[in-house]
Amino acid sequence: MNNLTVLASRKKPALTRLTRNSKIFKTIIHAIQEKKGEKIISLDLKKIPEAVSDFFIICEASNNIQLKAIADSVEMEVKKKCGELPYKHEGRQGEQWILIDYVNAVVHIMLAEPRKFYKLEEMWSDASSMEH
Repeated sequence: MNNLTVLASRKKPALTRLTRNSKIFKTIIHAIQEKKGEKIISLDLKKIPEAVSDFFIICEASNNIQLKAIADSVEMEVKKKCGELPYKHEGRQGEQWILIDYVNAVVHIMLAEPRKFYKLEEMWSDASSMEH
């Protein structure tokens, strides 16, 4: 099985697709806001066939300490309020970009420089976006 097949097969059925009103979505946004995450944007990827998630939620942290605090807050609040653990998380050692993957919602917590460099919003410009 190739990598694209594996990624595509991990998506939940359409019956459980997320919306911006979903509990986990609102919990993630609230957890980011509680730790003063900045420039919070969500990208609705549901209409993009190649997307492996329903939403990307992207925010900025001003330093490494805040980066980790936001990530911890997201994981703790989602576990407490939604009973879900991340499918995967990456970047805690790199201290510039932490990714938390809840399958149909992927959270990107980034410092300003990596966010400017990778331009996720531009890469997924076909997605509808919303500032929070």
